[in-house]
Amino acid sequence: MDDTTPSDPDPDDDPRRARRPRRRKALIALFAIGCLVAVGGILTDRYLGSLEEAYEKRSVVSLDRGASDGERPAEAAGDGQNILLLGSDQRATAEAAAQGVSGQRSDTMMLVHLPADGSEAYVTSFPRDLYIEIPGHGQDRINAALSYGGLSLAVNTVEDYTDTPIDHVALIDFEGITGLVDTLGGVDVQVPESFERDGMQFTEGTQHLDGEEALVFARERKQLDEGDFARNRNQQQLLKAIAGELLSGDTLSSPGTMRDTMAALSPYLTTDEGLDSRTIVRLGVENRNLRSSTLHFLEAPHGDPYTTAGGASVVASDEEGMEELRTALEEDTMDEYAAEHAD
Repeated sequence: MDDTTPSDPDPDDDPRRARRPRRRKALIALFAIGCLVAVGGILTDRYLGSLEEAYEKRSVVSLDRGASDGERPAEAAGDGQNILLLGSDQRATAEAAAQGVSGQRSDTMMLVHLPADGSEAYVTSFPRDLYIEIPGHGQDRINAALSYGGLSLAVNTVEDYTDTPIDHVALIDFEGITGLVDTLGGVDVQVPESFERDGMQFTEGTQHLDGEEALVFARERKQLDEGDFARNRNQQQLLKAIAGELLSGDTLSSPGTMRDTMAALSPYLTTDEGLDSRTIVRLGVENRNLRSSTLHFLEAPHGDPYTTAGGASVVASDEEGMEELRTALEEDTMDEYAAEHAD
């Protein structure tokens, strides 16, 4: 088949510019969904209704799963939960046309594993250009699945590749970052390298960022000495700052802040029909002991970037490494896996 995806990335996104999996623009907002899942247990019946009203602004889709995809055997019911988080760079119509982009691109793809004991959470990121089998479409970049077949195919692709059932999926537009950070009153971020962009100055050291500044901070790479490598570090710093705010005592004890945070994200969110507000609360209760210190960030095993015969820039898979990850997910031993592989 053709080695290009339905929506090819621009040349600046060549994976050889960054060998680490890309945490793209949408990642910050995606991570917030994971945090909200973790802290949903603080909600009481007294204001559950207001949460539902805010959360139900999201879009809902029914997943079309294959016969063997997404089926969780009864004996595996206690083996934790797996939630697939996708970030779609859904550009404005005019911008997309100018750049020759069509459809949705899952620029960010993360698998969140919540162990059965609710003690930790493990977030595994996949390179957007990982070259694997897309069911029904042959080999292609993993982010092509969303373009080819929407959320259903994206879920089935990750299930097949990880040999792991996905319980829920959430897709978010990166523009949700701005409202999220502003709802939290801004965040204090450790800026690794000074730079200026769009009239905003980012100075090395701790800096308080509002929503607009946070979005620019997470996007920028051209002004940074190490390009994509530096952008990845910036995004990680922003993640830590947001996690600290979302899981702080002040936020957890404020029903209004939690409701407003959900309301800020919901318009940018699409989920499977099973991931409703009551499921969020149930998952929160089960994982109520999570804090920012118990969130672990991992990279899916992968090989080196290379160019296919058709000229597409892709990232090679690593089957030996993936077998180790698959076993950890299946046996709910991500704690041991993370101890060896966490950043």
